[in-house]
Amino acid sequence: MANIRPFCMPKWGIEMTEGTIAEWMVNEGDAFTKGQVLCLIETAKITNEVEAEYDAVLKRLLTPASDEAHPVGALLGVFADADTTDAEVDEFIAGFKPAETSVAAKGGGGSAPAPAPAAAPAAAAPARTPTKIVTNRAISPEALKLAEAEGVDIEPIAGSGRNGRITYQDVVQALRPERAQSFKGSAQLVEDTAQAFASPLARRIAAQHGIALGAIKGTGARGRISKADVLALVKPTTAATPVFGAPFELVANQPTVQPFDKVRKVVAKRLTEAKQTIPHFYLRVSAAVDDLMALRKTANLVLGTKASINDYIVKAVALTLVKHPDVNVQVHGDSVHSFPHADVAIAVASPKGLVTPIVRQADRMHIAQIAATTRALIDKAQAGKLGYEDMDGGTFSVSNLGMFGIENFDAIINPPQGAILAVGGVNRVAVEAEGGDIAFESRIQLTMSVDHRAIDGALGAQFLQTLKGLLEAPEGLFA
Repeated sequence: MANIRPFCMPKWGIEMTEGTIAEWMVNEGDAFTKGQVLCLIETAKITNEVEAEYDAVLKRLLTPASDEAHPVGALLGVFADADTTDAEVDEFIAGFKPAETSVAAKGGGGSAPAPAPAAAPAAAAPARTPTKIVTNRAISPEALKLAEAEGVDIEPIAGSGRNGRITYQDVVQALRPERAQSFKGSAQLVEDTAQAFASPLARRIAAQHGIALGAIKGTGARGRISKADVLALVKPTTAATPVFGAPFELVANQPTVQPFDKVRKVVAKRLTEAKQTIPHFYLRVSAAVDDLMALRKTANLVLGTKASINDYIVKAVALTLVKHPDVNVQVHGDSVHSFPHADVAIAVASPKGLVTPIVRQADRMHIAQIAATTRALIDKAQAGKLGYEDMDGGTFSVSNLGMFGIENFDAIINPPQGAILAVGGVNRVAVEAEGGDIAFESRIQLTMSVDHRAIDGALGAQFLQTLKGLLEAPEGLFA
């Protein structure tokens, strides 16, 4: 057979299960060369450009660009030499079997947990002798039991269940005595009507207006008394127009339902797993940053760059991680991986949700390089063009909400990293100066969330102590 090769949905990262063809850069029948971009594939958070690994021809395009997701390993197209015939391609496709990409679950199949013991039956209250009911009506077992115990004639009951089935609540409603239409009740009457099947809001409104629920016939499901049933009995006020204008009226407050998109589902899943499986603890410190802000202003003029306070924090964090390698770690199962250089992830809000691109080996960069790198990563994130290589790994994360006026917050660790630093805004605070005078200085709040499995409190405290020293004496960032 001719040199025919499949082009399948690639797998980037252990969590990837499917992808979407966003755009084809070559058409069926086109020849391409090694290194040429063939298509754009979107995953939950990234859009990757897929480059050709060899020269060939796209002999068959099986999956056009669309919003439909395809599993990892699915056949997307067929590459072959130019002289390959259609019959040979058809034969290849017919015999193609996708590679097995699933990962076998670890751990033995333990025995199923024992079923919970049945609840003890409630003590039977003294009741009338049950009357056996024989009927052809559809009725739930609990409803039939109640009807027999209370001697209720079920024939006149209009079932509210599926296909007219009589439910337990239908029998309860049939037990309610018919009452005269008298609505001059009180809050006490509302609380005492245990047989009144009403929503909590309906009970509250009835109590406020002194309406007895027992005299209301509910229009809700299974005869439940709703807010509307009670409001229909509230007499409008006859007083003069209120001081503040027309009487207040409730309007419809219907929600707009927006299902999670793919990115939000992944973010929700990862954050839930991180919060449930990682034993977080938190360390807080503040640092004076007047000197840092002054140095930044001067350095930006001298270096001709636009480094932000966050860029200086990334640089300070990277240098601190190298000095404290026990914090510059990833946690993988029962092992801790330490790294010689600091790959600092920065949290970025993008149109696709929260993403964490990585400034790699930030400890080896000077501040202008860090500023350029973070700017490029932020631009790619906002354009939705971050690749897998931009976000894979990382040894520590920095999440900064100070630009939004947030003073301090607690961040969730980004696994498999061992810690994350939450950065608040810079505030002017009063402090005691020399001689007992009052002075003002700029301070920034820092909160580090730490994985207690890998990093102890003393290690985290020493890390923050070093970081604070660098921020308060920023000349060390240029050493």
